[in-house]
Amino acid sequence: MADSVSITPPEQKPSPSAMRRALKRAEDGVALDVTESAVLLHARDEDLDRLLAAARRVRDAHLADQGRSGIVTYSSSVFIPLTRLCRDRCHYCTFVTVPGKLPAPYLERDEVLEIARAGAAAGCKEALFTLGDRPEDRWPQAKQWLEERGYSSTLDYVRASAIAVLEETGLLPHLNPGVLSWEELQRLKPVAPSLGMMLETTAERLWSEKGGPHYGSPDKEPAVRLRVLDDAGRVGVPFTTGILVGIGETRTERAESLHAIRQRARQYRNVQEIIVQNFRAKPDTAMREHADADITDLAATVAVGRLLMPPGVSVQAPPNLLGEQHALLLRAGIDDWGGVSPVTPDHVNPERPWPRVDELAEWTAQAGFDLRERLAAYPRYVRDADKWIDIRLHPHVTALAAADGLADEQATVEGHEWQEPDGGLDTTGRADLHSAIDTEGRTGDRRGDFDSVYGDWDALRAQVPAQGAPERLDADVRAGLRLAADYPGALLDETHADAAMALLTADGAALETLTRLADELRADVVGDDITYVVNRNINFSNVCYVGCRFCAFAQRERDTDAFRLSVDEVAARAVEASAAGATEVCMQGGIDPKLPVGYYADIVRAIKDAVPDMHVHAFSPMEIVSAAAKAGVSVEEWLTELRDAGLGSIPGTAAEILDDDVRWVLTKGKLPAATWIDVVSTAHRLGVPSSSTMMYGHVDHPGHWLGHLRVLSRIAGETGGFTEFVGLPFVHHNAPIYLAGVARPGPTMRDNRAVHAFARLGLHGRIENVQCSWVKLGDEGTARVLRGGANDIGGTLMEETISRMAGSEHGSSRTAAELDHLATLAGRPSRQRSTTYGHRVGAGV
Repeated sequence: MADSVSITPPEQKPSPSAMRRALKRAEDGVALDVTESAVLLHARDEDLDRLLAAARRVRDAHLADQGRSGIVTYSSSVFIPLTRLCRDRCHYCTFVTVPGKLPAPYLERDEVLEIARAGAAAGCKEALFTLGDRPEDRWPQAKQWLEERGYSSTLDYVRASAIAVLEETGLLPHLNPGVLSWEELQRLKPVAPSLGMMLETTAERLWSEKGGPHYGSPDKEPAVRLRVLDDAGRVGVPFTTGILVGIGETRTERAESLHAIRQRARQYRNVQEIIVQNFRAKPDTAMREHADADITDLAATVAVGRLLMPPGVSVQAPPNLLGEQHALLLRAGIDDWGGVSPVTPDHVNPERPWPRVDELAEWTAQAGFDLRERLAAYPRYVRDADKWIDIRLHPHVTALAAADGLADEQATVEGHEWQEPDGGLDTTGRADLHSAIDTEGRTGDRRGDFDSVYGDWDALRAQVPAQGAPERLDADVRAGLRLAADYPGALLDETHADAAMALLTADGAALETLTRLADELRADVVGDDITYVVNRNINFSNVCYVGCRFCAFAQRERDTDAFRLSVDEVAARAVEASAAGATEVCMQGGIDPKLPVGYYADIVRAIKDAVPDMHVHAFSPMEIVSAAAKAGVSVEEWLTELRDAGLGSIPGTAAEILDDDVRWVLTKGKLPAATWIDVVSTAHRLGVPSSSTMMYGHVDHPGHWLGHLRVLSRIAGETGGFTEFVGLPFVHHNAPIYLAGVARPGPTMRDNRAVHAFARLGLHGRIENVQCSWVKLGDEGTARVLRGGANDIGGTLMEETISRMAGSEHGSSRTAAELDHLATLAGRPSRQRSTTYGHRVGAGV
């Protein structure tokens, strides 16, 4: 390679004693660390035999765990090279080329379908989409081609092509479009039962140093690719990943790559397979002189990969890259041959044809196994499709699956409609939970899949942020109180961080002074009235598979407490609320995969038709972004439709703490902080106001509260769209993250007083109203917070299921008279308000 660095630094061979210790631990089934894994990658001769034997035992245990003992799988597929253009410049790749060497930048839709139809005719069941990363960012020809056909991006065209394949041929798309964001994964999940992206390596020097195989390739930065693996886990899509062997990495770096995958496989449980792929040098590439990966090295890597991966994760080695060493790789622990096509070549390795299925069967039989065809998604995901696979794909998957989740080799491969069927949604399940929760309670303290839906609790504990509070210095407290008295909004400036933190952690006399100053400011800004809205909460479904670890509301569809409401039932509850004097309905639900795309707008229209004057305050940012992705439209388009249907405002829930380090401990699959900000800001821009919230007292600390309030202040300054700030103390009793011993048991009363008082002061000039939650705080706690800066107590609710399912002990409904009495406890008058406090977006405060 010209200007190359020494790609593979020298490595010291491990001592015989180190090898013996590592082998003994592998044979005993003890978890291996990175050092031990790297030692085992050096195994040769008799040591290698012992390593492979240990891996085979783990492979066989994995197969037994998955209910397919003695079975090695493959997928009959077609390879669809949607585009061979790419913005990256990998030095070993012959798949990617330049526009001048192609008849067109992309395959046309008809060309895609021609390949897929040929595959269906040959009995294939998977359409493997492979393409370069975002070629439109590098090549004007690609951008022009997309624009001429009405696509804004390559990913838009991938989505449309996948839908066409589903509807026209029945093949199941497996998409490999490269680096994807959380939002993009959400958009592609409804059109493919599985996605994939090779991690390749975590060795940053192979990307950052000139002459490295990934130098000049922005999408090959290891941190970027690890983020994709994390986001795929959070979205909950069955995912294929893997490593490349022999591209210049050291064995320690290779072990680190495998451990990075292992961590995510344990944490999210969506990694269905890892591919351990050996480098093969190709002519006309910068790495043409680089030696092929040693096949023995590959076998050791496969074995270590098998030892590291948890049950449920298959290990694959591409059979067309192995020469005559298929038996060796079966000895090393593989249990899958990957996609093999009777129709199309391996476009990434065109010089190495696929083996025939009868050849695979013969090699497999010689090792004592039966060969079975699988689908793009592995059996465990097919069997649990409600959790892992979008409902619009269920007919396509079911048509090709046998009862055990593998492929039905006799199935007819034909197209099925992708869009949801027309028709209403019936009320099902425990629809009276909103009232029964106060009399009968919930059926159990946790949902039926507690041990699996939230990921690996042990892996999660290592991610919990340190809880230590900063030392409070008297000077910082004094400085903070001076700012609170004279320039309260300045508390959120970066330059006053120490003073702000001193107030957020204040206690004793300092806390009393803080709450007094906050209450004086409250009186100046909004007066003495304690306000509330007469409203009804309507939770239209609690079916959800996102896996938020703080949420005790979400249920599986088959759980006893699960329910969903029909459009007519929602409208009927709004009519009841109006008759009881309500001016608002507040609606939120789980991310229920069986809710039709049109359901959200339909329930808004139904309410407005039944009660035209009712204010509809509905749908968290998580619900909005998920529904928009499901519909295949932008958040702006989705919100516009809801606004035009009659949506008046949105709750600023799903915020929790707007710091992703905290969010990814609290939630397995919820939207990132940046996406929450985008949804809320977009709503404000469209004239739809929102509340703002912060849930605190779990795995967070006061530094996170400060950062969160800064974000809210910035948005409020830009949009003027927040109606209030709502502090939400974490209710721990039935929260999964507390039951698993990860979170603390909610905030203290000191925390509650400090948070609400500081919010009043720090958000001054940006957000007028500070609301406290009587559901979470109780009467006495609410009164104390009202005497320290808060001016609003939310609503009558009429029904409240979310906090009650979590174990709140303060009821689910209050009358207006009871809220008036609550205000009296705080020593102030009360009055009813509108949802938006008479506030108009952009009007300022």
